[in-house]
Amino acid sequence: MGRTLPSFRIALDQEINSWTNYRRGLRIEDREYFDNVMRYARMHSDAGSLAARMLLSENVFLSALIEQDKRIAELKTEIERLKKNQKKLNLQKN
Repeated sequence: MGRTLPSFRIALDQEINSWTNYRRGLRIEDREYFDNVMRYARMHSDAGSLAARMLLSENVFLSALIEQDKRIAELKTEIERLKKNQKKLNLQKN
């Protein structure tokens, strides 16, 4: 007996493809960011398949939020490192 629903990854690809017109309507410089969001969805497709959510777009946007939050945390860490280095340099000058 065949499946009644496509696999999550196939359904995710179909969802991503359904956003083609939206992507085309974006400014060229924004398309890279859109593509990143879709890439994040693919990166988290294992979690998405386990979530069994009815709306695939929920998985797409949650994946993007996770990746953005990770990037914010990395940037905060880098800012703190730079602040510490700056303090050390200031102390050495005095």
